[in-house]
Amino acid sequence: MSGESRRSRLRRWAFNFFPAYRGTGARFAYLADDWREVCIRLPLSWRTRNYVGSIFGGSMYAAVDPIYMVMLINVLGPDYVVWDKAATIHFRKPGRTTLTATFRVDLVDAEGVVHAEVEKVIYVRRKKPEDAA
Repeated sequence: MSGESRRSRLRRWAFNFFPAYRGTGARFAYLADDWREVCIRLPLSWRTRNYVGSIFGGSMYAAVDPIYMVMLINVLGPDYVVWDKAATIHFRKPGRTTLTATFRVDLVDAEGVVHAEVEKVIYVRRKKPEDAA
């Protein structure tokens, strides 16, 4: 991870403050200025804990759900349409500590143990000239 610029720190702060993302319990820990790398943290807390004491699977997925789409929108720019189409998450192990994700998408603990894998299907196409206006 390279250093963050003032602009990327401000974007990271704004994304963390956005109510829909804030509700997941996760936070952007790092955002590259060019949007090509994002790291999030999802702590085990009273807000993310499930009935059996591990991180709620819904929190795991919600923490990573918007990331690829937002990354692609910012990398590709306004000439492209980007939509989430489908997703699959494979829970591999209960999350009992803070998890992080660097977008590939695996949710891992501090020791690097993978707790969940997410596969995203995203629709991307160049905008038609009439869409660009």
